[in-house]
Amino acid sequence: MVHQQSSQPRLSPSSDTEDMALLLAPRLAYFAGVARNEHVTRAAQEMNVPQSTLSRAMARLEQDLGVDLFARHGRTVSLTTAGRTFLASVERALGEVERAAEEVRADADPATGKVAFGFLHTMGAETVPGLLHAFRADHPRVRFSLVQNYGEAMLERLRAGELDLCLTSPVPDAPDLVARRLDEQKLRLVVPADHRLAARRRIRLAEASDETFVTLEPGYGLRRITDDLCREAGFKPRIAFEGEEAETLRGLVAAGLGVALLPPPTVPRPGVVELTVTAPRAAREIGVAWLADRPDTPPVAAFKKFLLSRRGNLLPA
Repeated sequence: MVHQQSSQPRLSPSSDTEDMALLLAPRLAYFAGVARNEHVTRAAQEMNVPQSTLSRAMARLEQDLGVDLFARHGRTVSLTTAGRTFLASVERALGEVERAAEEVRADADPATGKVAFGFLHTMGAETVPGLLHAFRADHPRVRFSLVQNYGEAMLERLRAGELDLCLTSPVPDAPDLVARRLDEQKLRLVVPADHRLAARRRIRLAEASDETFVTLEPGYGLRRITDDLCREAGFKPRIAFEGEEAETLRGLVAAGLGVALLPPPTVPRPGVVELTVTAPRAAREIGVAWLADRPDTPPVAAFKKFLLSRRGNLLPA
């Protein structure tokens, strides 16, 4: 093999590591093929590339590294000590690339692929398990990577590419997202069982203006809705506690720490009474969101179609 001159400058020791990787990466598979065959012609035939292309690639690789990787013996080659050291790392790198390729191919498989799906804490006890059970009746081998979090955190993960879809509230309105309303959930004013309002069935939210509230933390969609509804009713709620779970808040209401605006519980909880709010209209929209202009894999497309088919029938009766 004859070394050929290249117009491409050699990297200096101070060159960026990323630049070196970009420079070397296209030639690593060629190097491994030549090292495996110890013969350029056989390697070229095995990889279905012209021998001249392979020879130039190896010469340039050695030039860029500044070391001899092969000892030439006529038509055959053998690895130098530097070549053997380099080959061990190259084989590990190529193995990682192949494993990554297999993983993304598997995730996109229509029958056995993966969907990264995020949902609100309040959707986790009953709604999401019911959805997954219904979807898997027709797609039994599709896998799910599930994330349970509050709305803003899920949208951040959606934008970061960590989620394919998320079930959230309020339904987001942002130029980089696509969102579709799926259903609506009534909110109730939850009061302790021995509260002065506990004998009531319905209430105007303004009647609770003097009460202490327990709410979710800022950043949660339900907290924003609570603040908006109270403002619409003419007051700013006095907050005694900010939490992360609706059912925790319901327990604190039962303990007498305050009142709360919450969606209906999965099962009735003792110690509290849940009042219908007649004014203002107390409800939250539930929607599904995904990143605009991102192509869907077949399993993601199937699950998205399934969710959209549940419009108006997303939540348990």
